[in-house]
Amino acid sequence: MKNFSDPSEQELLALAITLEEEDNRTYSDLAEALRESYPGTAHMLTAMAEEENGHRHRLLDLYREKFGDHIPLIRRQDVQGFLERKSFWLLRPLGLEKVRAQAELMEAESKRFYQTAARHSTDAAIRQLLGDLAAEERRHEARAEEFEAEYVPAEVEKEEDEAERRLFLLQIVQPGLAGLMDGSVSTLAPLFAAAFATQRSWPTFLIGLAAAVGAGISMGFAEALSDNGSLIGRGSPWLRGLVCGAMTALGGLGHTSPFLVPSFAVATTIAAGVVIVELAVIAGIRNRYMDTPLFSAAFQIVGGGLLVFATGVAIGSG
Repeated sequence: MKNFSDPSEQELLALAITLEEEDNRTYSDLAEALRESYPGTAHMLTAMAEEENGHRHRLLDLYREKFGDHIPLIRRQDVQGFLERKSFWLLRPLGLEKVRAQAELMEAESKRFYQTAARHSTDAAIRQLLGDLAAEERRHEARAEEFEAEYVPAEVEKEEDEAERRLFLLQIVQPGLAGLMDGSVSTLAPLFAAAFATQRSWPTFLIGLAAAVGAGISMGFAEALSDNGSLIGRGSPWLRGLVCGAMTALGGLGHTSPFLVPSFAVATTIAAGVVIVELAVIAGIRNRYMDTPLFSAAFQIVGGGLLVFATGVAIGSG
């Protein structure tokens, strides 16, 4: 990699052309990725792509005038100081806030580049064009809110926020809730069966720990391998698997940890109370995020959980 002060004016112009081409393609790709779910933001990004294309044409015209038709391939990774930029098609589905933050970062980086390049240039025409582009990039930053107000009116923004909420539900809440339900409910029977069969805290804790961790691993892999998220926008399968597995283990460990208390009677009482709290929390999450009526959620989760709890107690006591 070269230092920023090393390239000649010809090389700086070639680099600027490459950067504008990359920004144009990036904004176009982002607009296409968001067009179906976030049409307002996609419109904004399309307008920004067109402006970057206009910058590219001005740079090309000046380059041909100064240096001819051949443009050496100089990229951002060839010069020190640029941020690493990943290909966005590898990161789908894209979150709305992430895209808007990336657009702001791209404008800030372009402004910094043109300001620094203009200071290194001694040719009057090149210095003027680079300075003009720096000023336009500064205006882009200042106009970011205007862009959003123009292309993302209140009703569209409301729709986009709702779409963002649906993505959050699909990618985080749904796998996390599935794991929490499985961990909290499925480990009840083996835990309390072991508790009433052994009448001892430490063996019960070991059995509960094994059940919780085993269930977490199983649910994590099941979620990660279920689909890759590309068709229905559920996001990274490994992120979903991690969320699901962690919440499964957490759900099982919640009512297992009281059995670290040496007194079996005290540990069992605390664990029973924790179970009630866990089931109430799950019912509340289903009511808030999954639009399940509170009474229905409570009946399904609390009723089912208590049935599993009673099954474990009955088996352990027998």
